[in-house]
Amino acid sequence: MIRTTIFGGSFNPIHKGHINLAQQLLNEGVTDEVWLMVSPHNPLKKQEGLIDENMRLHLAQLAIKDNQNIKASDFEFNLPRPSYTWNTLNKLKQKYPERIFSLLILKIWITKIIKNTAAET
Repeated sequence: MIRTTIFGGSFNPIHKGHINLAQQLLNEGVTDEVWLMVSPHNPLKKQEGLIDENMRLHLAQLAIKDNQNIKASDFEFNLPRPSYTWNTLNKLKQKYPERIFSLLILKIWITKIIKNTAAET
């Protein structure tokens, strides 16, 4: 089984911090691959000022071109919008049953998710 970590985000734009974090996961043996899951529509972010999704994907591909174990993915481009992580993970598991998926969640997003969930209840 291939261990694949999903690192989702808008990547608006991608930067060295994103790449360094993905590389650190690989260096520490936490995962076999990191997929940068470019989100076309993150429900927790405003759409204003967002670079076109295809351009963000292209920039991510350029940023990782020399690293075979980090991939930029447009998987969410063909899913219903906005992009919800649970839906993405379910679809990934269906399409790639030979992989074990893990999810990289940054502290800033955990805080936003908790705040949004509390506001909805």
